[in-house]
Amino acid sequence: MPGIAEENYWFRRHEVVYEAMRERCTGRVVLEAGSGEGYGANMIADVASTVLGLDYDASAAAHVLDRYPRIGMLRGNLASLPIADASVDVVVNFQVIEHLWDQAQFLNECFRVLAPGGALLISTPNRITFSPGRDTPLNPFHTRELDAAELTELLLDAQFSVHTMTGVHHGSALRALDEKHGGSFIDAQIERALAGEPWPSDLTADVAAVSTGDFDIDPSDIDASLDLVAIAIKPTVSPVSG
Repeated sequence: MPGIAEENYWFRRHEVVYEAMRERCTGRVVLEAGSGEGYGANMIADVASTVLGLDYDASAAAHVLDRYPRIGMLRGNLASLPIADASVDVVVNFQVIEHLWDQAQFLNECFRVLAPGGALLISTPNRITFSPGRDTPLNPFHTRELDAAELTELLLDAQFSVHTMTGVHHGSALRALDEKHGGSFIDAQIERALAGEPWPSDLTADVAAVSTGDFDIDPSDIDASLDLVAIAIKPTVSPVSG
């Protein structure tokens, strides 16, 4: 969420994807499926013709309606989108699919509501780096994390074509902070948060100073990326079943 000092690293890591992807929304009718606090949908509203937000949580929906008047806010389940067939140009789904129990059903719903040629913009933590060496996610609120091959397979199974598969990486300043904080800037934050202890002043200052410019979005070494970022396209011609 924006405006929480201790969450600034994670906020900027989310925000950089909105910055990189929102030009794909220019002049389009956009649905953000899983809009949360709403800051991302509001960023997209700077360029889109129409932005619809959708979230299951009543308090989140009420917050968006109150704080971001440009967003047409809906409540609903992502496994059954309350949107007409072929009625939106872009579906945005950043840092959400890892929370869903039925990821395949959600992607099928995205395919249904998109107009032919429409785009699904999706990001999710890279399982390889987010929960390394584990069969179950470290984050108890994640149901299934994905690597690039697994995300690609889900998208293809939902009849999308994968236009782009790239990833979020630490830039040079964040790599220097990794070294400064014992090898992992992320772990230094998590350890302090779990311990419930006051943060050292240098860690607090370093977290507060992080900006979106400190991250790189790069398709190289995808398995080493922090978050996966994909653009998937609904074909203009329906696949012919055999």
